[in-house]
Amino acid sequence: MSGLGATNRNVQHLKKLLSRRSERHAEGRFVIEGPVLAAEAVRAGWTCLAQFVPEGSGIEVDGAGPVRALAPGVLERIASTQSPQAPLTLAEMRFHDSAQVLAMATFVVVLDRVNDPGNLGTILRSAEAAGADAVVLTPGSVDAFNPKVLRASAGAVFHVPVLVAPLDEVVAAGFELAGTSSHEAPGRTVVAHTSADLTGRLAIVMGNEAAGLPDRWDDDDGPVDVWLTIRHHGRSESLNVAMAATVLVFEAARQRAQMDRPGTEPS
Repeated sequence: MSGLGATNRNVQHLKKLLSRRSERHAEGRFVIEGPVLAAEAVRAGWTCLAQFVPEGSGIEVDGAGPVRALAPGVLERIASTQSPQAPLTLAEMRFHDSAQVLAMATFVVVLDRVNDPGNLGTILRSAEAAGADAVVLTPGSVDAFNPKVLRASAGAVFHVPVLVAPLDEVVAAGFELAGTSSHEAPGRTVVAHTSADLTGRLAIVMGNEAAGLPDRWDDDDGPVDVWLTIRHHGRSESLNVAMAATVLVFEAARQRAQMDRPGTEPS
């Protein structure tokens, strides 16, 4: 029996899931590209429904579902990269109760309308490595199941809960909010990230790449408890949002690990 052709309905379904956010969320399914990410999803206990591989390739990831063969050239026509790797694994999304996760969490990263898939993937990777309990995306942020996000996260998306919730829900959950800023503003006191106490019940909030955090947060009665800045030299006015988030979450992780050792104070 020959492999599935490009016009096969299952193949067309994969193509739509790879290219359309609306299709992914309507179906509650997404596609994982390549063996490394598929194996990571399996290790993390995600439900994988099927894996699609070039006919006769012999490629298979244990636990990633039944294998279905693709006709020659089909993988290259539907994958999201120029040099795709098999398998294409069809998986089910996981959805979390944001209120429940936030109620139990002590350290989260909040991303307000972050749009670049590479930035989100990198932040997910850093957040997992730093021990964050969750990453919160506000409505309007890039989709966590975007193929570029999955690749950039290096599998972190399968290990750290990703929530979609408005900023107000994070505020209501009672975290100490640490906003980020590259400059002073009226009514805003900015402190170096290494000088702030990041050991409490903490939400590090990063704004949109171009717009930053909402203007209303600058008000005297805004929800931010502390504004952080990363002191640096050179011509650059500010760091890329993924770079800044990485610096901040690892400083928070350092301080929190220090607090776990008896008789120590954050420094």
